[in-house]
Formats: sequence, structure tokens, C-alpha cells
Amino acid sequence: MMQKVTIKEVAQAAGVSTQTVSRVINSRPDVSPTTRARVQQVIKELEYSPNVIARSLSRGRTNTFGVVGYGLSYFGPSSVLSGIEQKSNELGFSLLLSLLDDFDAAQIDGILSNLLSRQVDGIIWAVPGNDRLVGELSGRFSEISIPVVYLNKPKNGNEVIAAMDNRLGGRLATEHLLEQGYHRIGIITGPIDWWEAQEREQGWRETMGKAGMTNLEEFVVNGDWSPASGEIGLHNLLAKSPDIEAVFACNDQMALGTLQAARRLRLKVPQDLGIVGFDDIPEAAYFYPSLTTIRQNAIALGALAVDRMCSYIKAREKDEEFEPEVKWILPRLIVRNSSKRV
Repeated sequence: MMQKVTIKEVAQAAGVSTQTVSRVINSRPDVSPTTRARVQQVIKELEYSPNVIARSLSRGRTNTFGVVGYGLSYFGPSSVLSGIEQKSNELGFSLLLSLLDDFDAAQIDGILSNLLSRQVDGIIWAVPGNDRLVGELSGRFSEISIPVVYLNKPKNGNEVIAAMDNRLGGRLATEHLLEQGYHRIGIITGPIDWWEAQEREQGWRETMGKAGMTNLEEFVVNGDWSPASGEIGLHNLLAKSPDIEAVFACNDQMALGTLQAARRLRLKVPQDLGIVGFDDIPEAAYFYPSLTTIRQNAIALGALAVDRMCSYIKAREKDEEFEPEVKWILPRLIVRNSSKRV
């Protein structure tokens, strides 16, 4: 087995001190460009790999984030975790992932105790915003001394949050359908205790209100993100309002179920019924007809959470204030055949 190259050997080969090699490895500015280039060349030639654990501990860090997640079977949460993993790996951080089985506050204490015992540098709370957990979180996290970054939840005090602008997505979907000449636009919501579902519905409500539509409750049914609930949802919408002209299904899976129900009811899409989804899953372009949807870049959202965490940690190390604010990822309307009537 080849013996591991040491920092001392790198220093000797480059004709510099070990402190200079350390400065180069840590991207310190107090090294001349010529010396930096020489050390980097020697590192490459000797295939030197720094001891990441030793380096992080010397700085009082483990270079590890704790991540608490939920709902990997859903497109959005799983994509967010992919973004967290990719960005963390790029920046040299490891992850300790803990998954909630349900929106059960009883699990939180055990998860937090485990992460804190592993001396993580910070915690990314990547659990969808849920009404049952909001109060529980504020009490538990107020006692934690390390940085916490939340994803997709309503702001509650001095919190650092990275979020998708779901309300804007709801507005974009509804505005597009109105522009296509649809007026009686129903909505199949996500689970009513998810913040993301509430925000998408609120975007729809605001836009319908501006368009002069009243009695909106007859255009609302609740779903659970599944295709089956989208299929049932269209039947329920038609029972409440038989002259419905379009549907905003609050995720693509429910939109798929809505398309299936429309075919069985012999409704032509988009002539008889316009349909818009939310997420832009890879299969959306291959639905029949291809699905107009709201693209949320969940991978970018995960990366944003990691960037916020790194900035948070650096600010604390320098004893600087870090602004507790919400940073938004903006969704985009992707127009396909399921809604193009004009």
C-alpha cells in the first residue's frame, strides 16, 4: 500500500514552510501568486490529499451538516435533498440525514439529540412546512446554539429560511389559464396542512379574486398529491360546479390523474378543459397531452439552503450579525399543450 503523502513532504518539495502549504490549502490571501502556484503544482504532482477531519477540527468545526427531511417519495422534497447533497459535496461538507416518518413532533427531540451529539456545524430543516410542527419547532430550536436553516415554511421570528415562492406559482398558473380564455377555474389543492399547498391555493385565490370571480369555495377540492386524488378531484369539482372550464392541479401527479379522469369523461383537453400542474417532473412533457406546469427548481432551493448555512456559519465565526430573512427561489411557467387554447 502506498504511504500517504504528508504536508511536511509537500512543503519540502515546494521549498516552503508547512504553514505556507496550510495557507494555500485553506485559500488564505497572504501567499504570493508565484508561491501559491508552485505549492499547488507540487500538491498535484504528489497527489497530496489533506486530512479534512483534522483540518475541520483544528478550526472548531466538523464540516458536517445535519439534515432533517421528510417525504422522499414526493418529487419536491427528494429534489431538494439532491440539491443539498450536491452543493454540500461541492463545498467539502458531509451530511448526516435524519428522516421523519410522519409530521410527528415526538420524533423531533430524538433527532435533534442525535445530531447535536455528532457535533454537526448546523442543521438544515428540510421538512415541508406543516401546521402541526410550527409551534413545536420554535420551542425546540430556540434552545439550540448552532445555526439552523429552514426550507419552505412560514417565517416565525428570527429565522433563516430558503423557500420556493409557491404563491407566485399559483398566480402564474391561474393567470395563464385566464389569458387562454378560461374563466371558471377550479383547483385541486395539496394536503391542507402543508404550507406549500396553502400558498399555491392562496395564489389561485388572489388571482381569481382580481378577475372578479366570487363564491370560490365551489371551485375548490382537496387532494393529497397522488394521481388518484387528482382523478377523484375532477369528479368532485364537476359535481360542485358542472360548468368548470379549467383545473389548476397543485402538483403534476394530481394533474396526471385529472387528465385520466378527463379522458374517461370524454372531455377534450385543452378544448373542453384546460389543465395546469405544478413541479415540472421529467415525465410532464410526455403526458398526453403534454402538461403545462409550474417549474420549481427544487435542486436550486437545496443549494440555496447550503449557501445560507455557510454564510451563517462564517458570520458567527467572525462574531458578525447574520440577517434572519427569507431568500426566495422563483418558479417559472412552462406552457405545453394541456392549456393552449388561444
